Amino acid sequence: MAEATISKDASAPTIDVTTPTAGYTAGEVIQLTDGRASFVLGLVDLVSGDPASLLHAGQVTLDKTASIVILEGAPLYWDRSAGTVTPLKALAGGDFFVGSAVADAASADTTIVVDLNERPNYTIDIMRDPTNSVAVGDAAVTMGPGFAKLNMLATSEAEKIDIMSLHSVPVVSGSAIPFIVEGRAMIFDTPSGAATDFNIGLANDTHATTAESITEYLFLHFDNALDIFAGSTDGTTTVAITTNTTVDAVEGTYFDFAFDCRDLEDVQVYINGVLVLGSTVFDISEATGPLKLMVHLEKTTGTEIGELRVSKFALRATDLAS
Repeated sequence: MAEATISKDASAPTIDVTTPTAGYTAGEVIQLTDGRASFVLGLVDLVSGDPASLLHAGQVTLDKTASIVILEGAPLYWDRSAGTVTPLKALAGGDFFVGSAVADAASADTTIVVDLNERPNYTIDIMRDPTNSVAVGDAAVTMGPGFAKLNMLATSEAEKIDIMSLHSVPVVSGSAIPFIVEGRAMIFDTPSGAATDFNIGLANDTHATTAESITEYLFLHFDNALDIFAGSTDGTTTVAITTNTTVDAVEGTYFDFAFDCRDLEDVQVYINGVLVLGSTVFDISEATGPLKLMVHLEKTTGTEIGELRVSKFALRATDLAS
């Protein structure tokens, strides 16, 4: 007897199952026992005991969460309770990874094409790739699989702590590569005074005392409060780092953010899938770079404490500007 015989051709991305007691709706999204996403093939609803084929590869059109922008290539999750696709991964509940966005989807779009079970390929990933961190004073950073914690400590002194990717992307005209940055962060402990600032985004270098002295950057910024600001500079054009997005973080709750840098003359900034400061031009086209992923916490004086946590911070590059 042969040691192996073909059960199903490798080019047939389906799994055959028996419809459970609750039945299946045609096109219903189903999570397989190995965690992958699939959907029920056919045009007719199935009842208990019917044979069913579940497709787990290819491009499919799925309903999209309302009022959320999805950028091409973004990882997407199936919201079981809503029956829609979202780029925002819930910490609680049964949401699961469903695939990557085949194209951009605007806030008003009701559907999106998804490449089932295909994950983005990140050029730089803070949680995966080598990084550098330089401390001033007693400030500290702790990193592990899927998390980074940066702390300002109670010592009465000037402090700084950062994380910077060793890998970078070129932004000089003629060699610039379009890219998108995705991140997830949390203000775990809001500083109690005005001496402490938090920044997360892109930079060409670090600084021992203040992120605003870095010559090229694109940051989300916090001034001892939960207001989320944004700012940028490329040495020629500057948007003040205290420009208010009008979005507030919630202490102890992660928020998602994205920088769409496919057009360096007008970078778009998103928080929780919503465009912020749409009329503000974040122009970093004159930067010489290269730019790296950067998290930067600083304290000028005093005993106040503060903590920023990061669970995702990655960059994916593309040769497609749109």
